[in-house]
Amino acid sequence: MVLTAWGSSPPDQVRGNKTVADHFAIKIGDRLVAMQIAALPAELQRGLMFRQTMGSDEGMLFVFTAPQQMGFWMRNTVLPLDIGYIDATGQLKEIYPMYPLDEKPVSSRSHVIQYCLEMNQGWYARHGVKAGAALDLKAVVAALQARGLSALAAKLP
Repeated sequence: MVLTAWGSSPPDQVRGNKTVADHFAIKIGDRLVAMQIAALPAELQRGLMFRQTMGSDEGMLFVFTAPQQMGFWMRNTVLPLDIGYIDATGQLKEIYPMYPLDEKPVSSRSHVIQYCLEMNQGWYARHGVKAGAALDLKAVVAALQARGLSALAAKLP
C-alpha cells in the first residue's frame, strides 16, 4: 500500500468524485439510459474513441457550456452510433446515424444545441425516442455535481 500526502485539498478522484468512466441513470423521453458524462475539454474531444463495445442502454452525453451548432465525426470510433442533438432546454431536436471511422462531420441544423447524446446505432428508433423527447436536466446537473463539476452545472439553464 502506498500513501501519499495531498495537503489540505486532495484531488477530486481521491475525494471520491465520479469521472467520465462512471455511468449515471438519466432519462431521455421515458427511457432510462446509463450515461457517461463528457464535460471537460479532453473528454469532449475523446468521446467514444477506441471503445470496442457499449451496453444496449448505455450512451455518452456531451455537455457544452453554451448553445451552438454542433458537428461530430467518428475518428477512431468503431462503434456504429446515432447522435441526438439536444437544445439548452433539454429538448431532443435531431437524430442522425454515424458510421464507424467516418471522418465527415455530422452537423446539426440547429444553432442552439447544448447537449449531444451518442447511443448505439438504431437505439433511438428501437425505443421510440423521437425529436421532442426531453432530457432530464435535473439528473444531468446532479451527475455533473457528483463529478465535482458544480461550476459547470451552475452555468446550465
